[in-house]
Amino acid sequence: MKLRIQNGAVEIDGNDILENVNFEINDNDHIAIVGKNGAGKTTLLNAIINNTFREGIGDLPFEIQKIGNFKIGYLEQVKIDDNKTLYEELIEAFSELLTLEKKIEKLSLDLTNDNNIKEYSKLMERFENSGGYSYKKTIEVMINKFGFSTLDKSKLIKNFSGGEKMKISFMKLLLSNPDLLILDEPTNHLDINTIEWLEEYLNKYKGSFIVVSHDRMFLDNIVNVIYDIEYGETIRYVGNYTKYVELKEERYNKLLKDYKFQQEEIKRLTALYERFRSKPKKAKMALSRLKMIERMQIIDKPRKSDSRTFKTDNKNISKSGKDVLSVKDLEFGYDKSLGNISFNLDRGKKLGIIGPNGIGKSTLLKTLSKIIKPLKGTVSYGYNVNYAYFDQNLEFETDGTILEEFRYKYPDLTIEEAKSALGAFLFTGMDSDKELKVLSGGEKVRLLLCEIFFAKPNLIFLDEPTNHLDILNKEKLEKILKDYPETIVFVSHDRYFVSQLADELLVIENNNIEHFRHGYSEYIEKKKNTKEIDTIKANKPIKKESIKQDNNSIKKIEKEMEKVSNRIKEINEELYSQDNYNEYEKINNLNKELEDLTSKLNELESNWYQLTENNN
Repeated sequence: MKLRIQNGAVEIDGNDILENVNFEINDNDHIAIVGKNGAGKTTLLNAIINNTFREGIGDLPFEIQKIGNFKIGYLEQVKIDDNKTLYEELIEAFSELLTLEKKIEKLSLDLTNDNNIKEYSKLMERFENSGGYSYKKTIEVMINKFGFSTLDKSKLIKNFSGGEKMKISFMKLLLSNPDLLILDEPTNHLDINTIEWLEEYLNKYKGSFIVVSHDRMFLDNIVNVIYDIEYGETIRYVGNYTKYVELKEERYNKLLKDYKFQQEEIKRLTALYERFRSKPKKAKMALSRLKMIERMQIIDKPRKSDSRTFKTDNKNISKSGKDVLSVKDLEFGYDKSLGNISFNLDRGKKLGIIGPNGIGKSTLLKTLSKIIKPLKGTVSYGYNVNYAYFDQNLEFETDGTILEEFRYKYPDLTIEEAKSALGAFLFTGMDSDKELKVLSGGEKVRLLLCEIFFAKPNLIFLDEPTNHLDILNKEKLEKILKDYPETIVFVSHDRYFVSQLADELLVIENNNIEHFRHGYSEYIEKKKNTKEIDTIKANKPIKKESIKQDNNSIKKIEKEMEKVSNRIKEINEELYSQDNYNEYEKINNLNKELEDLTSKLNELESNWYQLTENNN
């Protein structure tokens, strides 16, 4: 496949968003599009999908070249049916394989003539080459990796939350395996383990993909081409994110050097012309110098990247005592305990909290900041501690304008003082009059950070502060927090952010909390060692007889799993049926059967996973 756009432009509501797009996609390209919020990244994705380019302002002729018939997969175009189960919805991604499977089954009933045998062999080969023997396992692995349980497989889509439905759409998109996969901020709201699995998946992806992401480590690990959008123009760089940063700086320096050299040359030639143009014997030579200037292809002065971002100072922050936070036999949660931990945190430490989604990271942070009460144990602050809390839900005290919200928080400030504080966080001019309800995610984050830093706390609790921030603002926040002289406790799924900031780490996994006193590097080292041990165990030789035996067992278990799953689906439909609302005895019997079947399915799946892992 190949798609090439030359000198394209894109407008929205009569406004030019992109003016000079040069973009190329080839087989196995792993492309990232980067740029500041509002630069036009999502606009470019939509233009590629819907072919809404027109002629740009560049020197090259406008051209769109498409070679090959290729299927584009984009999350926003994936539809899911509320009345289907999770498993039914995901297996739809393999509709072609399912059709093939039915044809093979039908042919297998009559293999008495040559035509049927030939067709059967042909379809079987196609089935095998298309992943016919592994698609069920692929679905099971994806369900597991995206944090869904065995019981969820038979749960109707309508009974999932909005966030879960988004994840299901994403899973279905990945399973459909398009030739060109388009992903807009795919790591948003995924935990670290899922992001790492997604990286592995995309690195093995046979097609091409385009991704928009502000996750630097994610981009470093998966892409080989980066397109930077700046000032309405796309610039191509070969390499991952780290390489792109290096190449972009080199490109700017070279363009600036070429520009300065040409300006000096123009100045020199102009001086010669002015000096000798009125002298008869030198006039011809002087004129030739003028023509040399006219023949030049004038180099424009390169524009420095737009590096405007928010700022704050770390002055006049009252110091706390050495012992900032003391946690003793703490059990945290709402109606049940999500973990137990004891630790002390010294002044100036940056403590990160990581773990899978739903494990209790935010609950722990809220307990440490005394927003919710501990189930057991104590949380106590040291001498002179004053703290602030950043909520990932981005909620405000008022529903008015930016200025009204800030002055509600700090009523003693004059309008000029409030506007000055807001201006440091890029709310300049009329921006302070914007209503909160129309703010983007990034603007809400900046406003909340402005409120927090203005208070000069010496203990800051941050729950996913980098969500919605572009890379430039993430880097700025990192620098501010690293230089912050007091104490910070934060939750994040952004590994680069965690690795740069945390000098201590709490990892919540498998109903266990581990305290790493040397931060992310210590955690990664342990994880690497554990993985190596697991690999050694997995690579032990297995006898062929054992593999054959396991394959037979796998097929039997899969049939039994399908049978049990179908019955679970039937029970769920009966339980949600209005006809049975008053049939208490029937509902009790159905719930008991559901509980038994779920337990049985868990056991079957556990055996299935073990056997399939052994056969890999």
